[in-house]
Amino acid sequence: MIDSHCHFDLPEFDGKRSQVLANCSAEGIEKILVPGLTLLQFQTLLALQKEHAQLDIALGCHPYYLEQLSLPTLNIQMTELAATAQQYKQRIVAIGECGLDGSLPIAMEYQESVLRHHIQIAKTVGKPLVLHHRQSHNLLIRILKQEKFEFGGVVHAFSGSEQIAKTYIDLGFALGVGGTITYQRAVKTRATIANLNLQHLLLETDAPDMPLFGYQGMPNTPERLPLIAKELAKLQNCSLEEVEIQTTANYHRLFTL
Repeated sequence: MIDSHCHFDLPEFDGKRSQVLANCSAEGIEKILVPGLTLLQFQTLLALQKEHAQLDIALGCHPYYLEQLSLPTLNIQMTELAATAQQYKQRIVAIGECGLDGSLPIAMEYQESVLRHHIQIAKTVGKPLVLHHRQSHNLLIRILKQEKFEFGGVVHAFSGSEQIAKTYIDLGFALGVGGTITYQRAVKTRATIANLNLQHLLLETDAPDMPLFGYQGMPNTPERLPLIAKELAKLQNCSLEEVEIQTTANYHRLFTL
């Protein structure tokens, strides 16, 4: 199995990363993708990757960490992001986490501008995207179509209708399946995931966020990925082994260097 989205650099894992990774290996989790949050944080990811061979890393600016900069300052920062992507393109597997979040007090026009910069960088270095969404599916899809992006990637923590899911799939994206499906109340997302072909799905925890059912109020961890895999097997009406094999193959198809 592979955890396709885990913020393993965050303080919740300080002092216990080696033990967590050892536990993951014992559970059959062979790799973890750690998304980018900011340009500054990327240096931490490089150091973590050097220390832990199980980690893949990405480079990007998460919407939560955006500041609404002046246009000249934004262009300077995006130029630096592009140069960093070029410099480390043999070490990153994706561009992101990037995207659009309608719940943030940051103008959507500004978020859109930053996202389009990320898409252009991904095109230049030939990498897939790790996409963040919230209240933004229609605009996100429109931008991907306008930009004619062809390197695919993953829509992290997917929630939405089957129609929206299939639109992303048609654009070359896999859908990230995480702890949400362990909640019976997530009727719409569970129904959508149940009706999709397994070849379009990836497992993820989003640890230390998105706790699973039964673990509310506790920091999440990639060690719980097998619980998500088991729930996905139930929804897909297939064996756990099929989920493990297919989602791992999906990850390697999209992200392996």
